[in-house]
Amino acid sequence: MAFKTRAQYVADDLRRRILGGEFSGGTQLRQDALAKDYGVSRIPVREALLTLEAEGLVEFHAHRGAFTTELSVAKIRELFDLRVLVEGYVLERAIPRLTPADLAQAETILSDYDAALNAGHQIDHWSDFNFAFHRALYAPAELPEAMAMIAQLNTKSDRYIRMQLLYTRQIEKAEREHHALLDLARQGDAAGACQVLERHILDACEGIVAVLERHLASQA
Repeated sequence: MAFKTRAQYVADDLRRRILGGEFSGGTQLRQDALAKDYGVSRIPVREALLTLEAEGLVEFHAHRGAFTTELSVAKIRELFDLRVLVEGYVLERAIPRLTPADLAQAETILSDYDAALNAGHQIDHWSDFNFAFHRALYAPAELPEAMAMIAQLNTKSDRYIRMQLLYTRQIEKAEREHHALLDLARQGDAAGACQVLERHILDACEGIVAVLERHLASQA
């Protein structure tokens, strides 16, 4: 059996309890109470909560502390359906305006994203690279209101995207889709790129929903 630090033990057990439904969405996770519960100091509890934040299961609110993420299938589907509509609209208009410099920037971001995924220890940066890559392809559309909506939707989807990458074991699939998207953009194939984008977003949604439903079924 691999040795676990106190922080790893607390993170593993809290993850099990959150996904198992013991802590409902929006529950405050008080560090003092958890430290007492696990018989450890606050330091490993804090480390554990930061790990779960990177995984999308916990979120920190300024001056209030850590809370469990709201894990709602209906909310996930709504967010990702909206992403398909708005991001497809922007990408279709961006592709004819992409310059070699735009494509080079997107390719550089994608290379950094691939490296972070392959390294496996930069979980907190995965969704940042994901959004930066998509934003690089969308920016030439020069649709600031739509981009503001996309940024907001991605912020709200961030925790779910982290869950998708960690729990669905579809990292390689996500990487392939990003490369296909970049290739189609380079070819100027707006219709093909929008099709890949739609499938990319909806497959991510279904992967996350499957994770949640599997855990809910296991608790029934």
